[in-house]
Amino acid sequence: MNELTENPITVEGTCYFASDFHFGAPDEAVSAERENHVLSWLDNIMADAGTLFLLGDIFDFWFEYRDVVPRGYYRLFSKFRELRDKGITVYYFTGNHDMWVENYFSKEFGFQIFRKQQFFIINGKRCLVGHGDGLGKGDLGYKFIKKMFAFRPNVWLYGLLHPRIAFSVARFFSHKSRAMTGAEDSVFLSNDKEMLVQYALSVLKDNEIDFFIYGHRHLPLDIKLSDTARYINTGDWLVHDSFCKFDKTGVELVKNDYFC
Repeated sequence: MNELTENPITVEGTCYFASDFHFGAPDEAVSAERENHVLSWLDNIMADAGTLFLLGDIFDFWFEYRDVVPRGYYRLFSKFRELRDKGITVYYFTGNHDMWVENYFSKEFGFQIFRKQQFFIINGKRCLVGHGDGLGKGDLGYKFIKKMFAFRPNVWLYGLLHPRIAFSVARFFSHKSRAMTGAEDSVFLSNDKEMLVQYALSVLKDNEIDFFIYGHRHLPLDIKLSDTARYINTGDWLVHDSFCKFDKTGVELVKNDYFC
């Protein structure tokens, strides 16, 4: 067993996967409407969900001080509490926009937090699950920046800023980042140019994986990699309102017309 498949977590029953809600973007009014969609979706899946995987970038920006978290999201947090009260397990994978999640969600709502991809055995299938950023070859500039942002002394220094200043600076760069990549996110680049597809194919050379399930890409994708392996991207809720359902009958990617 290599590092990728160490310490597997076994999950049975009906699972849902979603990512890239980007709450807070581009402004409060638009974000509130998106939040309504997500809350409606959470209400619906509570009927049969045993496990919910949140695959990162749930917030367009998130930073936790010891006694302060970003304002708003009261209805969302109430729903998170309801998930806990119903006994639904929630796995939260940090993304590139919410990498500064610390212990607020684990303490308040019982979420299990992951900062890198994790190997699961879901309904008997071998799965690699994560946000998906920084995987594979290339994108060295981003990988360097991510290491700088994740470096604990840098996080501590940033926390010395007053929250009003820290949140304003972070939101500015978060919005700028999405503006630069928005056009690319909407277009499928072909298998040989999709980084996560190429990463999954490289992993398959030395590992038996049935499903690679990621977010980050903002484009719902279900791609057959081999006779037994598939790559699933959950898409986003900025455009697609997309998610993945994984139960005993198989895996379904739902998109676009969910709220039509």
